[in-house]
Amino acid sequence: MKKSNIVLIGMPGAGKSTIGVVLAKRMGLHFLDTDVLIQARHKRRLQDIINEDGLEAFRLIEEQALLELQARDTVIATGGSVVYSEPGMAALKANGQTVFLDVPLVDLQRRIQDMDTRGMVIDPGETLDDLYRRRRPLYLRHADLVIDCRHKPLEAVATEIAAHFTP
Repeated sequence: MKKSNIVLIGMPGAGKSTIGVVLAKRMGLHFLDTDVLIQARHKRRLQDIINEDGLEAFRLIEEQALLELQARDTVIATGGSVVYSEPGMAALKANGQTVFLDVPLVDLQRRIQDMDTRGMVIDPGETLDDLYRRRRPLYLRHADLVIDCRHKPLEAVATEIAAHFTP
């Protein structure tokens, strides 16, 4: 069976949701943001889930959402922490090609001004630098395709991804 989904992975602030919408529109696919799905399902913002239930509970909630996903012909923008779940990544890859949006740390630092409120899965005392160093190898390991997003507008990134999936 042909894998029909394009799964965007990467750090918070990489542009997964924004690029995902543009890519889905360009390719005539559905669009799904797993963070929005989790918020709608639990009727709370991600940050509230993390604050009230804890990081480990959030990771389990995220993994369950990935395991239950029934998407086809969809661009899926994932939360940055999906790579912590091997079962979740296996579920995404069962019907999807994973695309790592590789954004340099310096760009992420410029883009992310709301670390305390954006629902990031980050251990207490951990910096964005620490998170980047810990997650980047996981993104690379899980990626079917790596897109270097350095100095590229989102439209160019969407065009580059689409070129890899258009016959």
